Amino acid sequence: MNQYHKLYTPQDSAIVFIDHQPQMLFGVASMDRAMLINNVTLIAKVAKEFNVPAVLTAVETESFSGYVWPQLLDVFPGQPVVERSSMNSWDDAGFRKAIEATGKKNIIMTGLWTEVCVTWPTIEMLGAGYNIYVVEDCCGATSPAAQEAALSRMVQAGAVRVTTIAALLEWQRDWKNKEHYNNLMSLLKPQAGAYGIGVEYAYTMVHHAPQSAQKPQIVPKKAH
Repeated sequence: MNQYHKLYTPQDSAIVFIDHQPQMLFGVASMDRAMLINNVTLIAKVAKEFNVPAVLTAVETESFSGYVWPQLLDVFPGQPVVERSSMNSWDDAGFRKAIEATGKKNIIMTGLWTEVCVTWPTIEMLGAGYNIYVVEDCCGATSPAAQEAALSRMVQAGAVRVTTIAALLEWQRDWKNKEHYNNLMSLLKPQAGAYGIGVEYAYTMVHHAPQSAQKPQIVPKKAH
């Protein structure tokens, strides 16, 4: 079946986090950096909730780039981070071994910078038989033009562009599946922006669940 005509599942996918490190973030000019951190952390938490295997890798940690963001490390405490010198993760034997160990062919790709450290392994992994889904708002480039050129190049090679909310909801797929429902909603409410606020509204106003925070006192209007 053509890869564009099927959806991935928690059982057949893995997620990759490439070079989410301070020095790399400093150079991001394609989107708001705080939003980038938020999106990466959110999709990491949801991946963990759905037991999706995760591969973390970093480049030149102590000589240039700094340690992986603590927000991401906190989601996967104790998980090894594949340390590299190569800008192309696929050149690194440790990274290839970690990917192969997941046993998955559908790879959800995130990382910095999009035009180099995401694009290069994506192209080579496509050539190696993997299906790559690039979560573009979990990736950052050195300019908007660099971001768009990189995404265009990856799509031409066969990758699929997705965004954070679409990517994580593909794991849930059907609202009748209740195993992860409440935990997923708890993750979305504080970090999914307008969607999260909508979830909070539905929980409290429609389903009359207790508010996440203390309910504010409503002062009635004075009669004129």
